[in-house]
Amino acid sequence: MTPRFVAGRIGFYTLVAVILAFFTVPMLWLVVAPFTANPTYEVSLKDFTLANFQSILDHPYALGSLVNSVLLAVGTAVLVVAFAALSAYALSRVKIPGRDGLLYALLLLSSIITGTAAMVPLFQLAVELNLIDSQLGLILIMTGGLLPAAIFMLKDFMDSTPKSYEESARVFGAKPLQIVLHVVVPLVRPGLATIAVWAIANVWGNFLMPYLLLSDVEKQPAAVIMYTLYTEGGQANLPLLSVFGLLYSIPVVLMYLFVSKKYGFRFHGGIKR
Repeated sequence: MTPRFVAGRIGFYTLVAVILAFFTVPMLWLVVAPFTANPTYEVSLKDFTLANFQSILDHPYALGSLVNSVLLAVGTAVLVVAFAALSAYALSRVKIPGRDGLLYALLLLSSIITGTAAMVPLFQLAVELNLIDSQLGLILIMTGGLLPAAIFMLKDFMDSTPKSYEESARVFGAKPLQIVLHVVVPLVRPGLATIAVWAIANVWGNFLMPYLLLSDVEKQPAAVIMYTLYTEGGQANLPLLSVFGLLYSIPVVLMYLFVSKKYGFRFHGGIKR
């Protein structure tokens, strides 16, 4: 091996180590800081204590906000998966002029008109429909924002499923909705899991729309409540933030482990042929 090759390998592994440290150190802090009496920005376990968890339990809105986040994320994911599955199936099976152009237009509009750009018209729409301070209204608005991209992604899974199964079901008298529920859905479960995880992740970390549409603090999700865990001087309350951040991360980690174990994140549409 030449010195140039050795130097290149050393540089490569050094870069990898730096990148791993960049992502690993915050994770270590998230695990260690909640159990430290006076946590700082250093990763060190000093003065082990569980008092920080008691402080979160005493907080009037912390645990309730986590429940709100679960309700918003799961509710939005259910609607997105249901509507995207029906729409993607229809666009996959029905041949209409301009179908592909419509799909790309939906994806383009969903990318350009983001939550920030649509903030004012969405707020006015929510006011007109009496959806201000309504968790259901927030779920419907976030569902509408996620649907175009979800339909675009799920259509590829629908295209890869064999149509012969559907034709066999029609021979035995199955209706269109029965075909979708009992034939198509089982074949595209990895795709539905992909959309569900993607929708939950988008809603779980969403701050703008809940902050804009939910004025009642008892209805606000954890992403909004987290910004209230500061002292009167504007400094981060690290004991509360560290514990709340850990609790806030646990549902996402559990979801990842469940989906990874079930599907291995090998999301490929259709079935093995």
